[in-house]
Amino acid sequence: MATTVFSPEQIAALSAPLDRAKVQTRSQAGRSLAYLEGWQAIAEANRIFGFDGWQRETIAVQCVAERERTLGSSNRAGWGVTYTARVRIRVGDVIREGSGAGHGIDADLGQAHESAIKEAETDAMKRALMTFGNPFGLALYDKQQREVTSSTPPAAPRHAPAPQRGNASAEPAAEMGLEPLDPATIQRILTTVRGLPRPALDGFTKAFRKRFQVPAEAASIADRICQRRHRDWIETFLVQHHQLVA
Repeated sequence: MATTVFSPEQIAALSAPLDRAKVQTRSQAGRSLAYLEGWQAIAEANRIFGFDGWQRETIAVQCVAERERTLGSSNRAGWGVTYTARVRIRVGDVIREGSGAGHGIDADLGQAHESAIKEAETDAMKRALMTFGNPFGLALYDKQQREVTSSTPPAAPRHAPAPQRGNASAEPAAEMGLEPLDPATIQRILTTVRGLPRPALDGFTKAFRKRFQVPAEAASIADRICQRRHRDWIETFLVQHHQLVA
């Protein structure tokens, strides 16, 4: 007799349509392709399965191409590298695997290899997670995207504050991911981040600035961590570095 793996709440989440707000698009070979970002897939796995409810294991990774190439309009000397990877996802007794490829282009050969490996592992992880259902991008494989729906605006609270004068066109504060974090949560995040080893901390700071377009003149990113989308992205980064926000 089969053992129940997923709770009714998890089954409902896995069966739910994919929120279009989480879907990104890019142009490739003259076509528009829809996809989920890697951090989004990890955040969904944490939300549905729990931080300690799933495991990711890279079971194969291989460099399949490495060649010198010119970079940009300046024709600088650089490298192009391609990796393939296979990743295994385990949720309880359920095991799924996916294969992916990643490409790295950089003036530094080591950086090109690093970028290619990360992209290949992320691509393979997303393909493995996709088999669990719509929240991980399964709905995007349907050309008509019948299981991709737009977010429903949250209902206004019963005692919602009156809008400020002169700001009648203000956007709802509860837009996806823009909800403010409470001070205690922000402090826990900052404490965890500051405890990272120096190389990981530098990598985190650089990645956060790029992701949320923090101006170069901003001396610190500490005051930029204030919304739920920041917390979700940071949790994903820490999971990838084997850390968790307490």
